[in-house]
Amino acid sequence: MNTVFEVYAHHPDQQYAAQSAQAAFELVDRLERELSRFIPNSDISRVNHLEAGERTRVTQTTMECLVIARHMFDLTGGAFDISIGTGLDSLEFAADEFQVGATRNGVRVDLGGIGKGYAIDLAAELLEEWGLEQALVHGGFSSVLALEPPAGHDGWPLTLSDPANPSRVLLRLSVRQMAMAASGIRKVDHIVDTRTGEPARGRLAAWVALPRPDAARPEGGVKDGRRIAAAAVSDALTTAFMLLTPDEIEKLCAASPGLEAWVLPAPSNGSRSATDLRHFGGGRAS
Repeated sequence: MNTVFEVYAHHPDQQYAAQSAQAAFELVDRLERELSRFIPNSDISRVNHLEAGERTRVTQTTMECLVIARHMFDLTGGAFDISIGTGLDSLEFAADEFQVGATRNGVRVDLGGIGKGYAIDLAAELLEEWGLEQALVHGGFSSVLALEPPAGHDGWPLTLSDPANPSRVLLRLSVRQMAMAASGIRKVDHIVDTRTGEPARGRLAAWVALPRPDAARPEGGVKDGRRIAAAAVSDALTTAFMLLTPDEIEKLCAASPGLEAWVLPAPSNGSRSATDLRHFGGGRAS
């Protein structure tokens, strides 16, 4: 996933906490082997080699990640597209059979915009199963999932920083049971709107915060075979929010209880200095 995953956890038994974190890292490694398009014979590599009429079997976790990605494609009107414009609608998901089929040649899937968040969701669930409830998991700090904070704290401290000047903090937050994700433009146009073929313009960065539903936790279970993966959804939305209009972002936030977003517009004079941070949704002050 081309990033470094870290676990911060509080537990009276340091060795037990280290074992729990190692189990989480092993889970992330397994997901990498399933979800990476760069690994030969991974689930996604096999999907990417499907020809019209062919099907391939994938793991339950790969199928779940694909289904979440397809839902985010529909929710964002195609702004988030794991097929990079090659035709996500041409893939058929038989979720109960864990099979993916293609209706035409040439569809290519890249889970880079959602796989990291999905791995963080599952790693956090595993930590809770091990009894580590006071924990935070992140992948390169662009995808973060905060569980319960350490005793005596109301939340885990997180900051939103200007991508052109990382030492400049734009906003400080204290979060618990919350997923956060960030996307931004630094040197290259790596975020492309597959609906138009044009790179993201008009903003330097976008952040998303999404509460973690009770159903995502062990005591809530995975209802109806579906995991409510807050970090995966946040990952997808922050990419989409680099492309959607302010009205479209506001509409999505209004329709999703607890969802918040912040967008840093690009200055009109073309310089890399930050302008005002715009806030959407939630109940925090702008």
